[in-house]
Amino acid sequence: MAGTEKTDGLMGRIAVSKAGRDKGIRYAVIGTNDDGTLMLCDGKVHKAAKPKRKKPKHLQFEAGRIDGIDDILSAKGGTADAALRRALKTGAVHHEDDIL
Repeated sequence: MAGTEKTDGLMGRIAVSKAGRDKGIRYAVIGTNDDGTLMLCDGKVHKAAKPKRKKPKHLQFEAGRIDGIDDILSAKGGTADAALRRALKTGAVHHEDDIL
């Protein structure tokens, strides 16, 4: 449970990798681990079935969040990955400022 206090509200957030071979790639946060790492997927290389693990300090979070991430992830087959790619590419997101 260490580290999950900081990562609880990150589901559906969009993050860009700041470090590593994948520097500059946009991901969607789809979960957290007990060790504080985030589960990320982009629908192309790292699909929903096998997400990438990355520490939050290696990510830059954007102000947006993907709408209906739970519905996207519960889709069957490759539909979830295609919808996720579309959401990351077209910007089918709402911004945190719009909530207030």
